[in-house]
Amino acid sequence: MDLRIFTEPQQGATYETLLTVAKATEDLGFDAFFRSDHYLSMGDGDGLPGPTDAWITLAGLARETSRVRLGTLMTAGTFRLPGVLAIQVAQVDQMSGGRVELGLGAGWFEQEHTAYGIPFPKEKFGRLEEQLDIVTGLWATRTGETFDFHGAYYDLTDSPALPKPAQAKIPVLIGGHGATRTPRLAARYADEFNIPFASVEDSARQFGRVRAAAEQAGRAADDLVYSAALVACVGKDDRELARRAAAIGREADELKANGLAGSPAEVVDKIGRYAETGASRLYLQILDLDDLDHLELISAEVQSQLT
Repeated sequence: MDLRIFTEPQQGATYETLLTVAKATEDLGFDAFFRSDHYLSMGDGDGLPGPTDAWITLAGLARETSRVRLGTLMTAGTFRLPGVLAIQVAQVDQMSGGRVELGLGAGWFEQEHTAYGIPFPKEKFGRLEEQLDIVTGLWATRTGETFDFHGAYYDLTDSPALPKPAQAKIPVLIGGHGATRTPRLAARYADEFNIPFASVEDSARQFGRVRAAAEQAGRAADDLVYSAALVACVGKDDRELARRAAAIGREADELKANGLAGSPAEVVDKIGRYAETGASRLYLQILDLDDLDHLELISAEVQSQLT
């Protein structure tokens, strides 16, 4: 089971804070550092010092880390034109020496679009499908050839389809809870399917839908990686667990029910239940980015038991 660190910087984090966490992620042996793609805080926080852009952040981290994979859960399709996104991600992949992964979603948080003057179209899923077609098509076009696409939402003519990523194939992540269109999209475009913040039972059900969609599309279901994202809150004892839960505005018992929380032994046991669903990768949502001891505990007493 791969463990990846997943951050939510829109809640309030500077680039320096993210760099510190990314370096700890690398030093402590975690598989990857991922971040969300949002421009507005959620909940009761003030979001200070303000948002950081996902791909500018990852570009910086690409030059200041050497091993960990870097990516997004999920880049909002509403934020970027697909041709521009393909250039950005390919460039960051080059800057990292081939360590980038692209999680791409439709975008959903209307308020942040209103706050920063970003159009929020009614039909987002159709746009997402075209974006996936364009981004993957641009990367797959042979050097010296051109790429054309004429869709309902985007139109590209005689694109040189440059630059090329460092990797032969940048992994594409698609995720969500949708029962029909999401599995179909994953079966067509995804290297990895991610289910966010779902129970063991709901994760197993959604993985089953994606596997069935892949097979229906003529693709082996095991071609995809299956992963889950869960809030993480681990404590050596009940007191430490309660302190960490309070620091992120949650209750320990609620986190045990809905997240990946408890003692290291409890967390390892729950990870095993997700593994039984077919998940081979977990994204640990870390909400208190100043608590590096939390990462050290997870590395020493959880991750060490999974190898």
